[in-house]
Amino acid sequence: MRREITQSLGAWVLFTVDIQPACLGLYCGKTLLFKNGSTEIYGECGVCPRGQRTNAQKYCQPCTESPELYDWLYLGFMAMLPLVLHWFFIEWYSGKKSSSALFQHITALFECSMAAIITLLVSDPVGVLYIRSCRVLMLSDWYTMLYNPSPDYITTVHCTHEAVYPLYTIVFIYYAFCLVLMMLLRPLLVKKIACGLGKSDRFKSIYAALYFFPILTVLQAVGGGLLYYAFPYIILVLSLVTLAVYMSASEIENCYDLLVRKKRLIVLFSHWLLHAYGIISISRVDKLEQDLPLLALVPTPALFYLFTAKFTEPSRILSEGANGH
Repeated sequence: MRREITQSLGAWVLFTVDIQPACLGLYCGKTLLFKNGSTEIYGECGVCPRGQRTNAQKYCQPCTESPELYDWLYLGFMAMLPLVLHWFFIEWYSGKKSSSALFQHITALFECSMAAIITLLVSDPVGVLYIRSCRVLMLSDWYTMLYNPSPDYITTVHCTHEAVYPLYTIVFIYYAFCLVLMMLLRPLLVKKIACGLGKSDRFKSIYAALYFFPILTVLQAVGGGLLYYAFPYIILVLSLVTLAVYMSASEIENCYDLLVRKKRLIVLFSHWLLHAYGIISISRVDKLEQDLPLLALVPTPALFYLFTAKFTEPSRILSEGANGH
């Protein structure tokens, strides 16, 4: 009799598990409530906690993987954006004869470097320059808020969470630390060394940062997933365009014009680094022996410009533009 009751209860328990409603939605999952040895008890279907994402069986699993090379390159790209904008506006507002530009460039580099280090230290696991992450599988992983299911077309089950943890939120944390460090360090530095500038011009590079940081934040919030897949091509295109614009604006038509000033060489090598960064990001260095020779293409745009500058004569075009022709 006891065996029959036990078998009936076992069959009933098995039956209830089988008819348990499926976990709807692409990113809804069941959270682990209790684990004792091989026994695991999961809760109802819903949103996964931070630092977890659903697997193929609709269970929330912790993000324990290491970021791939492409993930680090994406984070590096997002970290470079405020630094490049800092340098651009510092150079724009400092003036050609200002001796404060170099110190401001170094300070901006220090601010962004410290912000990156602090961001890694406060991320999980805390206290080490290392992060654990969930692997990006598809574009929709960046926009889980668009995939909340409505089983009865009336009630919405909210399962929005960071499926690409921490690639989405870590950028916001980094920008926040960049802004705080800039407000703590840059005004004091500018006030001390930017004596050659007028009072209204001293802090214009800081004011510019107060504009572009919100823009970068919105860009990450709305287009983070698109940037993740497109940033290698954005780097290549922008670096090629800016190099061509700089060399034409500086009236560089041969190798001598390029070597006559150290600043021009610094700009050239900086663009070459960006070219290499973009090439590595596109190839992802999956096959090292095949992808590394692609880096030989890095000087090609500059060489092509120097070989063809005599046919276009950038100095003549600039002079005609200045005269209104």
